[in-house]
Amino acid sequence: LSSLLQTEDHAKAGQLMAHLLIVQQVWLDRCLSKPPNITATWPDWKANTFEQRINENHQQWLTYLESLNANEFEELIHYKNFKGDDFETRLTDILTQLINHGTHHRAQACQHLKLAGTDLTNTDYMLFVWQQ
Repeated sequence: LSSLLQTEDHAKAGQLMAHLLIVQQVWLDRCLSKPPNITATWPDWKANTFEQRINENHQQWLTYLESLNANEFEELIHYKNFKGDDFETRLTDILTQLINHGTHHRAQACQHLKLAGTDLTNTDYMLFVWQQ
């Protein structure tokens, strides 16, 4: 995947994946009450870093979510946006946003790859579940 996304024909798909991965980090930092440590939500990351970033994000989110009890999923998360404005959002809504945002950009990346002639395997979630 990483070598594929580094080609010029697939640069947009790589940009979408980088954006998706950094936004996962932003939301986790917000949930953990950490100040953001990024300067751009569209970073210029190389595709060969994606696998490590995917694994790190996955593990950090699992660690966080497994530390919660059922009631905490309904609690408000207080954070600042990039402009410094204060917000509060229920954790369940943040998780819904995160899932939908990821699905949206993964679909965009797949569309860019398909339009460039890449033959992709089936990406249906249920196929993934059945194979587990």
